[in-house]
Amino acid sequence: MATPQALASQHNDSTFSDILEELQWRGLVALSTDADELRKALTSGSITYYCGFDPTAASLHLGNLVQLLTMRRLQLAGHKPLALIGGSTGLVGDPRPTAERTLNTKETVAEWVEKLGGQASRFLSFEGPNAARLVNNLDWTAPLSAIDFLREIGKHFRVGKMLSKDAVSARLNSEHGISYTEFSYQILQGLDFLELFRQYDCVLQTGGSDQWGNLTSGTDLIHKVEGKSAHILATPLITNSDGKKFGKSEGNAVWLDADLTSPYAFYQFWLNVEDADVVDRLKVFTFLSRTEIEDLAKQTNDAPHLRAAQKRLALEVTTLVHSAQAAQGAIDASAALFGQGDLEALDPQTLQAALSELPNTNAVKGTAITQLLVDTGLVASISAGRRAIAEGGVYLNNAKIEDEAATLDALLHGKFAVLRRGKKTLAGIFTA
Repeated sequence: MATPQALASQHNDSTFSDILEELQWRGLVALSTDADELRKALTSGSITYYCGFDPTAASLHLGNLVQLLTMRRLQLAGHKPLALIGGSTGLVGDPRPTAERTLNTKETVAEWVEKLGGQASRFLSFEGPNAARLVNNLDWTAPLSAIDFLREIGKHFRVGKMLSKDAVSARLNSEHGISYTEFSYQILQGLDFLELFRQYDCVLQTGGSDQWGNLTSGTDLIHKVEGKSAHILATPLITNSDGKKFGKSEGNAVWLDADLTSPYAFYQFWLNVEDADVVDRLKVFTFLSRTEIEDLAKQTNDAPHLRAAQKRLALEVTTLVHSAQAAQGAIDASAALFGQGDLEALDPQTLQAALSELPNTNAVKGTAITQLLVDTGLVASISAGRRAIAEGGVYLNNAKIEDEAATLDALLHGKFAVLRRGKKTLAGIFTA
């Protein structure tokens, strides 16, 4: 992931008069409390702000990355970030619009708290006058008794207003209903903001617009208990031009953990962004300046086939999340797979990740190439495989297959092979 050196080299775009203006241009402001007061707070000096991340999985994902980069932009503008990992809220579960979450064990949640804390820390600087701080809400909820929680916090929440929150309302109108456990989540999140307000003078919370109901529970609680105001800045849900939720395909999230989404797959994800979406992605997910992004937008308009904006996007985000080395490895793998580089030079992990993204099959050494063409779906039949070889359009590890009776003999790192038909149709071969 991003190194302290890489973070230090970033800077806010001087094109803008203030950070809120830049966030608005980048499409990162969907909702907020009083915009004039928020701008005044952000331009009057350094403030402390926070964003929360619940350990509902072993890794953060692209939705979390939007928040992390928003936090980073605010820190670069001179403000102090608190990255909250929800050791207690992760035990309860944020209400989903559809059905109740499965509660994970305390041991699992504690393990994920550590992992997510490490991931979040990579995007913030913990040095200097506006150094970031990592906090865990279990620290202030665990000591609270149920009676104290109800008397000191619960009394400030009105059930009617809690029922009106979007997530709660959706669940009440579903066949699943909602448990008291998840219904209470918004009280816990409100308590988080109150505690951070008290301990660190935190006056701003950021989050996704789908969390607006939970976000406002904190400002309401601060107003009732402390008689003071605090701010919220909500980013929009990132969607594709067709309206589909960005970052998920057939229910599969794009994770920031390299073990769950390999750097190669991560790079390819960004490389495949549609032309209609690429400029918006550059604004949200990179630290490129307005001038640089406008230039890439022009290139996309003038020569979309070159995919200059997608290549820059994939390079920037993969470098930020993984490393420059991982990004270059993904670029090298892409080139080598299509015969424009040395397959032997690819490390085993990158090669395996790349082949896993392709149609693939398991085979033993000595298997006929024609059979492998069928098994990987590159041709429909053995006879079609023979014709493809006779026509000179079949390659094994970028070497043309001349003999229709050829077998699998050459392996990369002793266990992989790349089968190609024509210039662009690829498949992976794995051996035991």
